[in-house]
Amino acid sequence: MTNSRRWASMLRLAVVAAVAAGLLGAASPNFVFVLADDLGWRDLGSYGSTYYETPHIDRLAADGVRFTDAYAAGNSCSPTRASILTGRYPASTHVTDWIPGRTPPGAKLKIPKWTNYLRHEETTLAEALSEAGYVTAAVGKWHLGQKGWWAEDHGFQFSVGGSHAGSHSNMFPPYWPAAKIQRLGWRPFPDERPGEYLTDRITREAEAFLDRHGDQPFFLYLSHYAVHTRIEGKPELVEKYRQKRPTDSQKNPEYAAMVEGLDQSVGAVAAKLEQLGVAERTVFVFFSDNGGLSKDGRITSNLPLRGEKSTAWEGGVRVPLIVRWPAQPGGLVVEEPVISVDLFPTILDIAGVDAQEQVDGKSLTPLLKGDEEFRRGPIFWHYPHYNAHTPIITCTPYGAVRDGPFKLLEFYEDGHTELYDLREDIGETSDLSAAMPDKTRELLAKLRSWRDSVRAQMPTKNPQADAARYREYKEERLWKPVDVFEQQTALPRP
Repeated sequence: MTNSRRWASMLRLAVVAAVAAGLLGAASPNFVFVLADDLGWRDLGSYGSTYYETPHIDRLAADGVRFTDAYAAGNSCSPTRASILTGRYPASTHVTDWIPGRTPPGAKLKIPKWTNYLRHEETTLAEALSEAGYVTAAVGKWHLGQKGWWAEDHGFQFSVGGSHAGSHSNMFPPYWPAAKIQRLGWRPFPDERPGEYLTDRITREAEAFLDRHGDQPFFLYLSHYAVHTRIEGKPELVEKYRQKRPTDSQKNPEYAAMVEGLDQSVGAVAAKLEQLGVAERTVFVFFSDNGGLSKDGRITSNLPLRGEKSTAWEGGVRVPLIVRWPAQPGGLVVEEPVISVDLFPTILDIAGVDAQEQVDGKSLTPLLKGDEEFRRGPIFWHYPHYNAHTPIITCTPYGAVRDGPFKLLEFYEDGHTELYDLREDIGETSDLSAAMPDKTRELLAKLRSWRDSVRAQMPTKNPQADAARYREYKEERLWKPVDVFEQQTALPRP
């Protein structure tokens, strides 16, 4: 029996037990999971922004639990999305980079043959909750494989607006050019309305799903394209922020308008839950798939965090996480470090389905209930790739571990390490690896042991390494995209 089949068998037994205990049915908690794209840790009022206005998300934080030290499992989108839906680290699923990824010729290391789609062998939240009697819907961005590996192929009963597309071309129709839709197999939204903002279009679809299925236990995965580039806000909001004086390093009115548009979506969904009378039994999760894209402050600013999307430092992976669970105390602020793989077992735990031993994450329900003694334990990252969002390469292959206040990074090209005490140095300005050799060795041993335990794919020495060619590509950013179909077309169609 394969691991996935064994997991499914165990899940069915757990569901039977839950039904017998009366946990499922009309009283079952609903779930709304709103996932922002590229939203930085400090891009919300409740996380310290004084320029962007996010009253609806801030209300969610006031009524729920706000995590100060929450992390994406990847420094770019696809790995984190896979980790949310499976509860497994990118190193475990082998979805370790954004799809399709890029690789610079001549680099010192050759990236492994990673998996640029979410394998059918993985069990997703949608599959688990469908087994438990939930109606499931994925609305918006998917970005976990081409046709045959879309949301509806991974347990979602309803799916709209998602494909292997990683971003939009425009925030107003046409969201993607017709030629690109035809050439790459992307699918447009049905019922497009002239001038309808993409965030609003996605929200309208989510509201329609709630209207149809609000009287059943439901799981709504609402995955926005905002605030990913192309940076484009609704004109009336852009003008509002042009008239508003920036009070800190965040100052882009187009981006600010995108953030407020996202906040309006959260407000609309929350209002729909109230209208349907199900708000008080709906768990609402708000998260971002990686840190904010700064581009030297021209888009957003992650300060005081170091780095941005696609980097190894806090600005690349620390993100906002808010959970409103009406059955539990609200207004809590949690400083315990947590990571996106924890959301899968947390949701299943709340739903009454116990399958935590099959995943890398840990249920955060003790923290949601106000248990101040709960410790999640070390969290890990593994990124055997190269990436860039400026004219220079911003990330080389690395691994990292956070354990308590300490975070250690190991860079695979030369093996050097960096160690930071994030409680004292949130900006990662002072490398303690030389000053604290014992702690460095301890965390490095934990990181390497974890990599072995999940059978992480490691980069290898590149026999075609060419320093001059690498430097040319690094400086000119003449990157060659990896063919998204390279591995998938060799597979049998589902």
